[in-house]
Formats: sequence, structure tokens, C-alpha cells
Amino acid sequence: MSKLLDDLSGHFRAIIDGLGEDPDREGLQDTPMRAAKAMQFLTCGYQQDLGDLVNNAVFESAMDEMVVVQDIELYSMCEHHMLPFIGKCHIAYLPAGKVLGLSKFARIVDMYARRLQIQENLTRQIAEAVESVTGAKGVAVVIEAQHMCMMMRGVEK
Repeated sequence: MSKLLDDLSGHFRAIIDGLGEDPDREGLQDTPMRAAKAMQFLTCGYQQDLGDLVNNAVFESAMDEMVVVQDIELYSMCEHHMLPFIGKCHIAYLPAGKVLGLSKFARIVDMYARRLQIQENLTRQIAEAVESVTGAKGVAVVIEAQHMCMMMRGVEK
């Protein structure tokens, strides 16, 4: 086990105990480590690098019309409540001599979504990443998401 996983597991154990539950109860004994591993996965975008992710999948192209990639699934965590938001991302860009391999759009979305986020920053980060690796004349990103922080608590919408 890594120190990070051990630390996170200890924190989740303390949360369970703080809620008045018994962390040694049969159903909860392994929960702190499972939650730690889940949190590590859900925030693995911090350990990723855009250059490594794109891996030279930028290609010369005479295409000068808008390219649109729609319905990229995304799963992220609200930085205010640490609850999920789930949705679709749509990316459009105007190539300037270079295009990006199709699978890289989903990987870019995942890299930034797997961090503590707000939707507004996620949208901007994706757009800036696509622009920086392609040199596009323009990039537009639209995210449609359901925010559990709104749906499960508070306004419940």
C-alpha cells in the first residue's frame, strides 16, 4: 500500500466514526480502503500530463472546417461538496493545419474531469488543452451535466 492510500483510508475511517457508525462493523470493515482507492481513481487527473496523454497524436491536415466531437461522457467531482457531477461534453474546433486523434478528446476530458472541479473551470481547461495541442483557430466546449450536489441536497433539483 502507498502512504497516500493509507492516509486516505485513515481519513475515511475517521469520517465513518465521526458519523456515529462503527468502522469495525462487518459491512464497513473494508470501506475506508475501498473509499480511498475510489477517491484516488476519481482524482487521478492530477497525476496526468497533457503531452504524455496526447502522445504525438496531432496530425497535419488541410481541413479548415469546424470539427465537432459530441457526447463524450464525463464523470467529475464537485470541489465544493465532493459529490459527483455526471454528463456529456461536446467539443468543436477550427483546425489551423493540424487535427487531433479522435480518442484524445475523451482522454483530455477525463484528465481534467478526474480532479476536484467546477463545471466552468472544466470547460475552460478542456478548451485551452485542445487549443494548445492543435493550434486551432478557435475552440468551443459545452458541458451538460447533472450535479449531485444540487440533486441530492439543498435545492434537490
